Amino acid sequence: MTTHAISPQSGILGDAFACECGAVLAGRMTAELHAAENGLCTVCLGSTLEDAAPGLRRGCTACAATGRRKEQITWQLAYAEAEQLITMSVVRGVVAAYDGPFHLSEIADSVRAGLGLPTGRLPVGPRVRDLLLELQAAGEITMLSAPDEMIGTDLVLYRDPQWQRAHTLGL
Repeated sequence: MTTHAISPQSGILGDAFACECGAVLAGRMTAELHAAENGLCTVCLGSTLEDAAPGLRRGCTACAATGRRKEQITWQLAYAEAEQLITMSVVRGVVAAYDGPFHLSEIADSVRAGLGLPTGRLPVGPRVRDLLLELQAAGEITMLSAPDEMIGTDLVLYRDPQWQRAHTLGL
């Protein structure tokens, strides 16, 4: 059985990748196609690691760090289902019940309980996070948390960020 571990190659070819099977892949799209054809995740190209930001490598979130295409597709389908169930109005309704600060985990747990979703069934946390960030961008909520970790000089990580409704801050 041929293995297909795809890795970026630096040199005169520019954006090139090489696979353990011997294939030289010109460009990211070609590498992703080769990965998909061989059952590998198209985000991490089967490596199980993704570059979240310059200087920050972590387990691939698209395939749950398995490197496999099946898990990537399963996660994408689950997220699409979460988008249909967990709407902005659902999250706004949960946030409206808080007079003071609230954490991402509290809102996600409330949404999960309110919709009767079992733990692990859908990516509730990532979907709720995305909607809270939209509310923040719209000025409806304000982040209160300081970063948990700094990567370099311009990247910050929050593990369980805290927000508060903007009108309760007197804004």
